Amino acid sequence: MAGRQKEKEVPDEVHQNQILRELYLKELRTQKLYTQYHVNPLRKVHTITRKPMSWHDNLEEPADDKFLNLIHHAAQGPRKKYPETQTESQEIGWYSEPLVNPERDDYRLNHFRVYNDITLYKAKMWSLGEDDLHK
Repeated sequence: MAGRQKEKEVPDEVHQNQILRELYLKELRTQKLYTQYHVNPLRKVHTITRKPMSWHDNLEEPADDKFLNLIHHAAQGPRKKYPETQTESQEIGWYSEPLVNPERDDYRLNHFRVYNDITLYKAKMWSLGEDDLHK
């Protein structure tokens, strides 16, 4: 019974306003707006290397032919770089030319669809959806 009587009282609007005012004044006291930025003299400054592929950093330097050849060689495919396979997995697909000449006239390899009277009739039935009625 004592717990029911001692319920937490809800503060009124005056107390709420006073709490918010104190929070606002505390934020204003601790807040500082910086408009000028500078390097901290007490910290070590680390040098940052330039980007090698950046065009504005390399305007004054001549082009390095050895480096450019190395980059172009690395960008080539493995069949252009090496005469033979370098790994076992490269053997699959290394020789990509077809073993048989893919002529379209050779009827041993190409089985084209041939339409006769009965196949034309059945194709027309399928296109109209007549086969669903007989199931």
